[in-house]
Amino acid sequence: MCLHEAGVRNGDELVYSKLPADIANRCVLLMDPVLGTGNTACKSIKVLIETGVDESKIVMLCLIAAPEGIHKVFRSFPKVKVVTSEIDQRVDDNYVVVPGVGEFGDRYFCA
Repeated sequence: MCLHEAGVRNGDELVYSKLPADIANRCVLLMDPVLGTGNTACKSIKVLIETGVDESKIVMLCLIAAPEGIHKVFRSFPKVKVVTSEIDQRVDDNYVVVPGVGEFGDRYFCA
């Protein structure tokens, strides 16, 4: 599944989704390197639930998470599990996790 960030006010746009036909029968590991505001995570979880995945079978995996994102996921989907290696301080006015890791995609793809 690929989501395009259309801005915080506009939400995220689902660009691509190719999920197994039997995904409703599986446990799903939803991976996102940084959980910031929680908007993308919640949109992804919503797509999975609409496809038939039970909320309790979704595990959100991230390297770094901000408290705001964790709270949003748990308020929206209380049965989803979140696993992270670090909880950073907050999301700043530019919707960036601080101290964070910078732009994860740029670091990962050496951009």
